[in-house]
Amino acid sequence: MNTHERATAEKKRLINCSTVDVNQLMPLKYKWAWEHYLNGCANHWMPTEVPMGKDIETWKSNTLSPDEKRVIMRNLGFFSTAESLVGNNIVLAIFKHVTNPEARQYLLRQSFEEAIHTHTFHYIVESLSLDQGEIFNMYNEVNTIHDKDAFEMRLTEEIMEPNFSTETFVGAQKFLKNLIGFYIIMEGIFFYSGFVMILSFHRQNKMTGIGEQFQYILRDETIHLNFGIDLINGIKEENPELWTQEFQEEIIALISKAVELEVLYAQDCLPKGILGLTAPMFRNYVQYITDRRLERIGLKPLYKSRNPFPWMSETIDLGKEKNFFETRVNEYQSAASLSWN
Repeated sequence: MNTHERATAEKKRLINCSTVDVNQLMPLKYKWAWEHYLNGCANHWMPTEVPMGKDIETWKSNTLSPDEKRVIMRNLGFFSTAESLVGNNIVLAIFKHVTNPEARQYLLRQSFEEAIHTHTFHYIVESLSLDQGEIFNMYNEVNTIHDKDAFEMRLTEEIMEPNFSTETFVGAQKFLKNLIGFYIIMEGIFFYSGFVMILSFHRQNKMTGIGEQFQYILRDETIHLNFGIDLINGIKEENPELWTQEFQEEIIALISKAVELEVLYAQDCLPKGILGLTAPMFRNYVQYITDRRLERIGLKPLYKSRNPFPWMSETIDLGKEKNFFETRVNEYQSAASLSWN
């Protein structure tokens, strides 16, 4: 009978751990990863449980202006592909190189949630009888969506090269850059303009089925973001040599570029003001949330902009994201309503 040394929490590492069997979940070292997993499970939902009857009626009537429909279509086009990109990055890139079983446990949960989100956009498109090809191929046909997705895909390509390894200094930095690109930028910045736009409809009792589903997605994404921040900070703590001044400057430049891409996207969605929203407001908003993300990974804020959408902070207090993920849904029964303790 072969003997193998039992896992101990002290020997576990987030990356480059060759001393502990990745299949040995217990004992836990990173309790935050397990908490994120449990919170994700508590938040389980399915899009088909959200009624779309009123949305269908509103979409087919003359209630919505062409500019309002444009905002909805653009965001369906972006999110429908972006969720797939995040899921593919988890399965094909991140999971392979994270060597901690409790973090992997959460990644499995997150990848399922990305599938649910993609399912959501299929459900919305089907419910409203939209052109499926137009929505799901928008990332190839709308420049501002294409540019954001291409920005992210380049980060995945870097760590999918055949000889890529996190065991080298350069490789570990590339992996950390990928995590920042997907958790901080994609899920923490690129998604939030869309959340504001769609939830603005919901606040005015328009397209409430879509709005409710976006509320659930926003709740999921908050946990994704917090897990990603904990993972990034954990890798930094275990590998402080990676966090060089030069690397920090590279990350700041990457995030600054993302901010400009997001502003262009908002301008494309909102050539005219609707629902009290204008494109210039989104520059301030994107800069505001970007500063919050920078602070969470130990970097100084760049913009010092004010939040033009204080109601979003009421929905999810962006300044207290660490506390938000620790809240629990009272009891999940259906997608009829959202409530937090």
